[in-house]
Amino acid sequence: QVELVESGGGSVQPGGSLTLSCAAAGSIVSISFMGWYRQAPGQGRELVANIASDGVTTYADSVKGRFTISRDNAANTVYLQMNSLKPEDTAAYSCYADILIPWSDWNDYWGQGIQVTVSS
Repeated sequence: QVELVESGGGSVQPGGSLTLSCAAAGSIVSISFMGWYRQAPGQGRELVANIASDGVTTYADSVKGRFTISRDNAANTVYLQMNSLKPEDTAAYSCYADILIPWSDWNDYWGQGIQVTVSS
């Protein structure tokens, strides 16, 4: 069984910074992509950023230049450094990871979601 545990959310004023963390734990053979989605009330889910096992990254246009995704492969952990936060970044953020477990195929696993609120 695999579990993704997120931390680091909260409330911040516009222009502030937050760092989200997501650690994968369990019987893990390998992890390919790790990343973050977000969903604001009344809106669809949006890919914020992801990172491949070799470090190649992808970002949504709305966060380019402000957010940085990174990972620690030894710790099976992905981070999202969020700078210059705007009210429109307010959403529930969820991490995901594409994981291979023993005697099985690759599957996507998801964290429980963590709230980020940007407000003055």
